[in-house]
Order: sequence, then structure tokens, then C-alpha cells
Amino acid sequence: MSDTENLHAFHVDESEAGERLDKFLANREDDWSRMAVQAWIKDNRVLVDGQHVKSNYRLAVGEHIEVAVPPPEELHIEAEAIPLEIVYEDDDVIVVNKERGMVVHPAPGNYSGTMVNALLYHCDDLSSVGGVIRPGIVHRIDKDTSGLIMATKNDVAHWSLAEQLKEHTVERVYETLVIGNLPHDHGTIDAAIGRDPKNRQRMAVDPKKGKHAITHFEVVERFGKATLVRCCLETGRTHQIRVHMKYIGHPIVGDPVYSTQVKKWPINGQALHAKVLGFLHPRTGDKLRFVSEVPEDMKACLVRLRQQ
Repeated sequence: MSDTENLHAFHVDESEAGERLDKFLANREDDWSRMAVQAWIKDNRVLVDGQHVKSNYRLAVGEHIEVAVPPPEELHIEAEAIPLEIVYEDDDVIVVNKERGMVVHPAPGNYSGTMVNALLYHCDDLSSVGGVIRPGIVHRIDKDTSGLIMATKNDVAHWSLAEQLKEHTVERVYETLVIGNLPHDHGTIDAAIGRDPKNRQRMAVDPKKGKHAITHFEVVERFGKATLVRCCLETGRTHQIRVHMKYIGHPIVGDPVYSTQVKKWPINGQALHAKVLGFLHPRTGDKLRFVSEVPEDMKACLVRLRQQ
């Protein structure tokens, strides 16, 4: 195999025995689709105990799997004059208050209108660590989640902030409106998250195959049929707060994926806002901390609840 810089290795445990190879691999990484995995298998980029097998191969306990992921397709992402709410900016870092509905970075089928397109227009330079389609991007928030997100203008700043995220020293606090009355004033949800095997567009709590995920929460205000909650991320898994709140029986208001009461609320997307972002400046070491008020559509939900 070539492309050793993109080589991934896995071992099959007892709970995974009998599973199809393509399904097994598609569930291992958030960015791997089953279609992409099947293409890699067909191109002989996957070995099971040193042998090439088919996508429908059934795995056995103890087998060793190697995957040589091909390098990303070279793309040219256009700079676009899209308005951004810049909260902070210097030669190393830029902090944006992202509006609900804006995608953070381009992806297949969606190469324009993203925050990256806007940043490329606004900034002369962005870090290259994230590759062609994710320049400057250190972390992400969902399309329909609003609030604070940081990006970097050079690779030194990128690696510094990425390390802070890895060490869980970045302060990330969200405010969210959830359905129902939470029984506890505060608590911690410690539940691993992985791709939902029944629906690859969703994530789910998966104690066996999921990645470690911890969310701390505190009740801010109660309305009976809904609760305003402050959540602090210790880890940063895909859809983490959305999945964790659904897991404890209180999905987020307006969430089109994890809630069944979407049409009952005056909001287009989940009522989830990245309110606080704090980190050490990658060059000076100074502590930077930013706070953003919830957007108008989320305020409208709160006003309606307070009037009832």
C-alpha cells in the first residue's frame, strides 16, 4: 500500500464479528461514507490480514484491517463577498459570530456560500493545515447552530489552537432550549457517540463503538414544557449536545434531526447557540474570551414561553 501518511488501522473485537467490512469501516470515522469505503475496497486500498477482500466480506474476531485513504481531491474554493460578523481579528486569529444556516466549510455538493468562502474574501491568508476545503478551520459548529467559532491565519496558530482543543482547555459554552422540564438543576452526560448504524445522517449514543463524549449542563430558566440550559463541552463530537440532550429525553427545540416537535416552534433549525468561546492566544499566551447573545429567532422562542 502507498499513501502511508493516510494509513488507518483497526482490529475486530467480539462485538464486531460477523459485520460487513464496508459497514464496519463506514462507522469508524465521521467523514467516511459507505460509498467511499466501497470505492476504496474496489481500488485495493483495504487489506484484511494482508488480503484484498470484497465489500460484503464478513469480519472475524482478531482480524487486522488497514485502509489507505486516498489524498483529497484538489479543489479551488472561490472567495465570496459574504457578510461576516467579526468579533475579533488580528494577524493570527479571527473569531466569527456565525449566523444560523451558514455552513462552516465546503463539502461535496456544497462548494459555495460557506464561512470559508467568506473568510477567503475577507482575509489575505488562512492556515493550510485543514487542506484545500477547510483553510483556517480549527473546529466546526453545525449549519443550523449559531454562535462563536474561531479560525486561524497561519499554521502555527492553527496547531496551537488545535492542541488546546485536544487538551480540553478551550472554553466552549452553549445555550440551548430543550423540550420538557429537566429534572435536575445541573449534571454531566458521559456517553460515547458514534454514527447511527440505522441512519448515517445521524449520530447516536454508542457505548461499544462510539467516541468518548462528555457534556456538562446547568439549568438557566424553566418554562414547564421547555427548559433553557447552559451546556459546557468537555469533548467536541459531531452533534454532541444534540445527541446527548435527546439521549436524556430532552431533545433541542426545533432540531430537524433529533426532535419530533419541529413545527411547533418559531425557529428554523435547532435552538442551540455557541455563546462563549475562550482560549489562549497562540502567539502572546493571553487569555481571550468572547460572549455572544442568542439570535433573534431563539429570543422569539423565549419570549413566547415567558408569555404563556
